[in-house]
Amino acid sequence: MTKKSLRGLLLNPPVIVLLIVLFATISAPWISPFDPDAQSLSERLESPSWAHLLGTDALGRDTLSRVLHGGRFSLAVALITTLFSLLVGTCLGLLSALRGGWLDEIFLRVNDLLLALPEIVIALLIIAVMGPGFTTMVLSVGVVAWTPTARLVRSLAVQSLSTHHVEASKHVGASRWFILRHHVFPFVVGPVLAQAALRFGLLLVLLGSLSYLGIGVQPPQSDWGSMLADAQPHATRSPWGLIAPGAAIFLVSFCVTLLGNRITQTLNGQDVLAAGAKADLND
Repeated sequence: MTKKSLRGLLLNPPVIVLLIVLFATISAPWISPFDPDAQSLSERLESPSWAHLLGTDALGRDTLSRVLHGGRFSLAVALITTLFSLLVGTCLGLLSALRGGWLDEIFLRVNDLLLALPEIVIALLIIAVMGPGFTTMVLSVGVVAWTPTARLVRSLAVQSLSTHHVEASKHVGASRWFILRHHVFPFVVGPVLAQAALRFGLLLVLLGSLSYLGIGVQPPQSDWGSMLADAQPHATRSPWGLIAPGAAIFLVSFCVTLLGNRITQTLNGQDVLAAGAKADLND
């Protein structure tokens, strides 16, 4: 990636919005106007005002402060889960492509099975067995979140390993690590980074859905999903409790998706989903 393309990527509007959201959530302890857990029943369900820019919830807590602090948890969990799925998926995809044979066949069948099942269904089953909580939520989503990345990496690696450059390297006695570093990694890194951005947005929504159902984060900890659940019974009287966290989830997911497409265009000049589909057809 050239300096010009990197500068264009960083100055992209979705990136600027994401940086603003990230700065606001990280700085929440210092810029929040109120303690997010401070209750004032005399000020419950207030409309937006100069004192409370986004109003208050059913317990009189400042909605803006809760959105800022809840974003720290929502974004952190989504990031941890995305990195976990990226690491596991990349390693398994490369291993399957390099080893081939029966190992590759087992990988494809297991991957197809997990891809056929909705992620939220598997997450619900795991949480039902292990109980709700932060660790369980991350593990339950991480168990299935790696499958699209692994499939993409495996397909791209197989395509890369079949090129004339790799065949020539094998004939001159190049090691497997040399082939991975100089031929496979440069070919895979672009689509993987783009898909990681796309997966981040999807996982943010999925984790928010689990919290909305009451099986994600547990009180007193809160995130955007649990805020939606708390505000739903009072939606007609105070819709801002729903609008604020819902808009935050949508805004971050939308901007991350645009960023993923932008990364794809910058590094590879093609859509990551199209690249994965084309690689699958070549297998």
